[in-house]
Amino acid sequence: MRPPAQPLLHDSLIGSAQAVPRRDAVVDEYGPRTYEELADESLRFAKLLQDEGLQPGDRVALYLDNTARCAAGIFGTLIAGGVFVGVNPQTKAEKLALILGDSDAAFLLAEGHSLNIAAEAVAQRGGATRMFATETSAAVTAFPTLEQALAATEPQPATAGTLPADLAALVYTSGTTGRPKGVMLSHEALVFVIGSIAEYLRVDADDRILSILPLAYTYGLSQLLLAARLGGTLLLERTFAFPGRTLERIHSERATVFAAVPTVYATLLGMQHSRTYDSVSCLTNAAAGLPPSFHDGIKRLFPSARLYRMYGQTECVRVSYLEPELLEAKPTSVGRAIPGTKAVVLDEKGQPVAPGETGVLHVRGPHLMMGYWGDSALTKDWLRKGPGPGERMLCTHDHFTIDDEGLLYFVGRTDDIVKTRGEKVSTIEVENVLHGLDGVSQAAVVGVPDDLLGEALQAYVVLEEGAVLTEEDILRFARSKLENFMMPKEVVLLDELPLTESGKVRKGSLV
Repeated sequence: MRPPAQPLLHDSLIGSAQAVPRRDAVVDEYGPRTYEELADESLRFAKLLQDEGLQPGDRVALYLDNTARCAAGIFGTLIAGGVFVGVNPQTKAEKLALILGDSDAAFLLAEGHSLNIAAEAVAQRGGATRMFATETSAAVTAFPTLEQALAATEPQPATAGTLPADLAALVYTSGTTGRPKGVMLSHEALVFVIGSIAEYLRVDADDRILSILPLAYTYGLSQLLLAARLGGTLLLERTFAFPGRTLERIHSERATVFAAVPTVYATLLGMQHSRTYDSVSCLTNAAAGLPPSFHDGIKRLFPSARLYRMYGQTECVRVSYLEPELLEAKPTSVGRAIPGTKAVVLDEKGQPVAPGETGVLHVRGPHLMMGYWGDSALTKDWLRKGPGPGERMLCTHDHFTIDDEGLLYFVGRTDDIVKTRGEKVSTIEVENVLHGLDGVSQAAVVGVPDDLLGEALQAYVVLEEGAVLTEEDILRFARSKLENFMMPKEVVLLDELPLTESGKVRKGSLV
């Protein structure tokens, strides 16, 4: 039986600690942490923050690796009445200072090995942020260590008086096109969306979720929140830098759920394998579209798994999913709106498009963001008036079509639509064709200025290890599959594609 919904995000941790105290909550590179242990550390951190002067609504930046300590930081901040701000541990000082300043963070929790960067960022802010370190370093010793502070603190924080509508998280988008934006997500929005995800993924307390995704972003964060909601176990990997080790851990720890992005699947499919991974019963894909040509290889590697093609945005975490049973019949679809929400494709006049026509996807439901931190103009552009009294509607600014069964098809983000030869072309569609060529591991297509065409399509391709393909081989294959106006004018072979911190291709860096 699935546990009932909780009004506040951290209630799931407390509930699971009471129901299954000795079950592993998080297993990271340092070992297992039971629900009882994770709750104890979270409560101590909450009390520490309150003792240090945290006021309800204060922001706490977590500049931490993917470990149980980060999980405790998230839940502890919420228990204390604060708002957590996840920061990718690969972030450099200039960007960290920008996030600290924009969010007006009262506290920063940093890894010992990142203290130099963290201290520099705090100094750029003029010391306005109080910093704790997981451990000291030889170069920086001026900050108290969290371990010592927690040991001296009782796990008895004061009740914060948080309401479900209050801000829980400030998530800075990975920034594919520019300056990161702070997305405001409330307790009730995150509680709702995690419950909806649990419903459609058909997961329960027996599941063991392996995640390589940064906890600083919503796809990775949702793995932690899902495990806590279910009372299941989260198997955390720091990174995907060693894919062989990740696969070995899936095997040895009998992971049942694996969440990934297309670049991860591309890496796995390009490797040689001596075994399959039949413990996995659920696979998910988000952050970018999964090329349909990957499906068969994924099924061979994970023969017992249901594969979910999903679409989401930080502004509402998750929008849609395709039932695995429809994967073969609808291989390019991202399915329907998640349970309890609605999604509609609208034309320029705000009317629903007919099947096969392209429009912009709009989303309604309890999972929408509160807005963008400190940017009312941008909030007004993305959050619009819905059809119901007082209802809000998120304009995703992404282009979609819909079929006669109501299934959604991602055409591209605004920047993925290129006007060339007088026609609008989805670069995603061209990329899917290129992925169908044996030997192609990854592909990204962008528009570049062209005196004759206005814009021309340029393809950047990464080959599988050992593959022997020329630029002309790739163009020849594309000509056999694409209309003339959809043809790339040029193919460029690369060793790797530039990625954002959340695994999306940074197309702006290619041009």
